[in-house]
Amino acid sequence: MSVETSLQSVYEPVEHHWFHCEQQVDCKDSWFPFSREDSPRLEETRGVEEMVVATEGRRFDVRLKERRRYAVYWEQPPSEVRRCSWFHKGDKDISYTPYPEHTSLILEEAYMISVTLNDWTRKLEFPTGETVVLSTVYLSDTILLSLVPAWFVYPICVVGHSGEPYQVDHLVFMVHGVGPACDIQLRGVVQCVNDFRDASLSLLSSHFKQSQDGAHMGRVEFIPINWHRVLHGDATGVDEDIQRITLPSISRLRQFSNDTVLDLFFYNSPTYCKTIIDTVASEINRLHSIFLQRHPQFTGAVSLTGHSLGSLILFDLLTNQEIHNTDEKISSVSSPSEATSINFESFEETLRNFGLGKFFQMLTKEQMDLESLTLCSETDLKDLGIPLGPRKKIMCLLKRWREVQEQPTLLSDAPSTSPVDYKYFDIGIGQVSIVYPQLAFQPQAFFALGSPIGMFLTVRGLKRIDPKYSLPTCKSFYNIFHPFDPVAFRIEPMVVTPGVDLPPMLIPHHKGRKRMHLELKDSLKRVSSDLLLSISTLRGAWQTLTTLPVNTLPPVASVGTTAALPPQESEGSRAQNGTVSPTEMKNISFGMLNGGRRFDYVLQEKPLESFNEYLFAIQSHLCYWDSEDTVLLLLREIYEGKGILL
Repeated sequence: MSVETSLQSVYEPVEHHWFHCEQQVDCKDSWFPFSREDSPRLEETRGVEEMVVATEGRRFDVRLKERRRYAVYWEQPPSEVRRCSWFHKGDKDISYTPYPEHTSLILEEAYMISVTLNDWTRKLEFPTGETVVLSTVYLSDTILLSLVPAWFVYPICVVGHSGEPYQVDHLVFMVHGVGPACDIQLRGVVQCVNDFRDASLSLLSSHFKQSQDGAHMGRVEFIPINWHRVLHGDATGVDEDIQRITLPSISRLRQFSNDTVLDLFFYNSPTYCKTIIDTVASEINRLHSIFLQRHPQFTGAVSLTGHSLGSLILFDLLTNQEIHNTDEKISSVSSPSEATSINFESFEETLRNFGLGKFFQMLTKEQMDLESLTLCSETDLKDLGIPLGPRKKIMCLLKRWREVQEQPTLLSDAPSTSPVDYKYFDIGIGQVSIVYPQLAFQPQAFFALGSPIGMFLTVRGLKRIDPKYSLPTCKSFYNIFHPFDPVAFRIEPMVVTPGVDLPPMLIPHHKGRKRMHLELKDSLKRVSSDLLLSISTLRGAWQTLTTLPVNTLPPVASVGTTAALPPQESEGSRAQNGTVSPTEMKNISFGMLNGGRRFDYVLQEKPLESFNEYLFAIQSHLCYWDSEDTVLLLLREIYEGKGILL
């Protein structure tokens, strides 16, 4: 369409659309349109200057008077918001930039006069020194021309952005691993979770389309949990302390190590372990409360996802949750400092801080206090009818109380955290012995991405997980990893019968088939297997023809010999490389970590990655945030609990 044909003889007012500004990596500002649902709502309420409009899935609030957009669930500088109608673009610019609102009004008025009078020789000069000429032809490259309003400049961008369903079916909190950066682009957890959420919306539209139309499906909300900034903030002073002892050589490598690898040591530190745990729990509870306030009609469940060290943090946290009655309110942890300060002066308050408040009446009935409780053995507590989990917590409480009595004074600048000790519970899970906070909900599922849980449990001295063990308040668990991830470890071998070689479950490709290079590998394996079987059959037939029959041999196997396998269990029917066959699979118990189902899931590597495993090792550990296969697995398991299948 030429410019001349786009101009109308009858003036029609421009249809405004609202945009927000975001700063890119190169420090340039880029403008993005609000969705087709959010923009009309902003336009309708723009007359009420004090109005605050929730946008983008209610994750951002727009304050119309300030023309600012504020994040709700995470810390982010406010961004500018504009009511847009006219745009400009320089020679070196990639995208259009909207004019300020007062400039757009001047341009719109000039445009109206030009259309009405058919006068296209008007020249506008602005205080900034910019000159705009309204004309039906482009005069030169040196003059900035703005000839058409927003509906012509952004027809695809505005119309194509349909927004998100208002209804939230499920809530997922995502906890990052070591360091402030989460992916190969060195982006933070907020940006990575945003991509994860976008992939979820896209897959819901493409793979759950029929279910969405028939079952009124909404969406899954993903909210990031950032604990790194609290650990490395001014409150702990750990960065300053580490910097004082860091060598000046290879400074960039040492700085990277201080920001990432040291987090593993911090988590096993008596000083900072509880700080990390309390930060994660308090953030989850705080954001869960905010979410419920902003979504009062939400009736769905909540799940947890952890990447790398974040998965271990969640595993330890979920292992120490208590099952509460439905009418008992679980108090959330408001801050790490509040969670770590324990008052031993009040017996009732002490029990409550350790999650043992419901045993207060039982113990006071036996005329017990802290002093007399220290004289009790674990057998005495068992005789009182106290279950195993609370008994262990009471023993931990008494250990803490003795430490306070032995050290009545503390340095004023010492952080108030509990010492870390490794205990091995009777159920068979090695665990860091600290006072773990309680979550305000019972998760439906826990997804571990690129997780070192198996390795940490092993180095804690745990050789095997009791098949009867399950996370107290979370019945579903999934260990998802890339085959080349150097940080990820399997967990199923710690549960199944020792000696059973069981490969992990292969995660389907989101396009519905196995990657071509993997299919080629399988085809070559099948051809090789068939060829070996044919050679073995021919060898057996030749031996039969060349060997004379011996009539004196007994017709059946004698005592002490092994009879031939029946055809269905012959060597050829067994899985290759010592793995179990489908028939034997039915007799394997996978424990109760995932309700009796399998929980080790492996992604399919890309064709390029298969050429060099070492070259893509680091990238493999950071691939989960933009992996559509991972997102689809989460969606499938989440909606399966609602009876909605692909």
